[in-house]
Amino acid sequence: MSQHQSSFTPAVVPDGRTQVGDKIYMSDPKGALLPIDIIKEQHLLEDQLVREQFGWFLALVDQVNRFRGHLFSDLGAFDALIAEKYGASVGGPKGNRTYSTVDDCYRISIRVRDTLDFGSELQAAKALIDECLRSWTEDTAAPLRVIVNGAFNVDKEGKINKSEIFKLLRHDIKEPQWVAAMEALKDAIRVTGSRTSPEFRMRMGVGEDLMTVSFNLARG
Repeated sequence: MSQHQSSFTPAVVPDGRTQVGDKIYMSDPKGALLPIDIIKEQHLLEDQLVREQFGWFLALVDQVNRFRGHLFSDLGAFDALIAEKYGASVGGPKGNRTYSTVDDCYRISIRVRDTLDFGSELQAAKALIDECLRSWTEDTAAPLRVIVNGAFNVDKEGKINKSEIFKLLRHDIKEPQWVAAMEALKDAIRVTGSRTSPEFRMRMGVGEDLMTVSFNLARG
């Protein structure tokens, strides 16, 4: 066990073994029981390693979830205290708010971001955009055609690429058909909900640049 893992207890992950009579079996991906003595040693070691690491990971996920609950609870209590004492609220548009230490070396920001989807007007916008591309010369249309194809190309879940769709709105094209297409695109946007997420930033010293502190298992 790594030294850094000894500070908390891993979650319990089943060992995957089943005893029938005096013999021990493990299930294969199809559910068939394999006698443990016919499973290769390296596969048993790999199984043990993955289950052990999953135990630590699930314990960490549980800690993060509990921390998130405490974070929003404590910040909410602080907001209520300020509102009660001063008759004022903490925060800005859409509920965004920032809390900081006196020296501003540590900040916690709560960001509320809208979740978006698109209505039926999107297909009208696509038809108008296609007409524009057909009427323009190949040299003029080529750069936009790449963006349009990427924007309206659905992924495995049948969802369009929202970031590519919004790139279309950045183009300052005055042609009436394109302007109409962009109006249809704007009308297609639906706010379906919101997502609240915390952001932690800190300075290594007073006056130094703020750095975002993120929790990411990816290795650079």
